Amino acid sequence: MAAFVFKDAVLVVNSVDLTAFTQSVTLNYSAELQDASVMGIDTRINLAGLKDWSIDVTFVQDFASAAVDATLFALVGAAAFPVTLKPTSGAISTTNPEFQGTAVLGTYNPFGGTVGDLAAATVTFNPGGGNLVRDVTP
Repeated sequence: MAAFVFKDAVLVVNSVDLTAFTQSVTLNYSAELQDASVMGIDTRINLAGLKDWSIDVTFVQDFASAAVDATLFALVGAAAFPVTLKPTSGAISTTNPEFQGTAVLGTYNPFGGTVGDLAAATVTFNPGGGNLVRDVTP
């Protein structure tokens, strides 16, 4: 696998491409481990439980229409919506998978910081139904 500089990720939220405003993005994917250990063993036994995922994003804030605030403000506490994330802007492939999920947004921080800081908005998209899909089909 070739190493690459992470600088070209593509993030689409509720059919709006927010890539141009995305400063940092992290995809988190995990499974809860359930302890199935019993008496008489020397090593714990874990069983895979429910899966979980989230996407943490820091956006450079923009209050223009079809930009960050206009897209995210209405999604807080609203119905689930689609979100997709790719590591690069290239076509979907085995070396550039697109991760697709249905998300909800519980908290949106439109801006914050100290004098002289770049206005940034931070969010965490959480699962709103269904599994996280890793699509490699162009």
